[in-house]
Amino acid sequence: MKRVTTYRKIIEVFRLYGINLAGKRKFDHFYRDLKMDRVFVNGLVFDLELATLKELNEDEVFTLEAPAQVIRKLVEAA
Repeated sequence: MKRVTTYRKIIEVFRLYGINLAGKRKFDHFYRDLKMDRVFVNGLVFDLELATLKELNEDEVFTLEAPAQVIRKLVEAA
């Protein structure tokens, strides 16, 4: 049950940023496909960490390129 709550929080934050996670859209590249700036990606990751009460390693954050990667890292950080 706790994992479902975590996924709901993650989806809500992505929704606030206007990122659709349906279908193959969750694999869109932040910089190429979604045309996001590094500052916005860092803000997104920060908001996701805040919502899930989990913290990612700084080195991991710089390698994230798609929403699916962020979701996997946050769920693994349990």
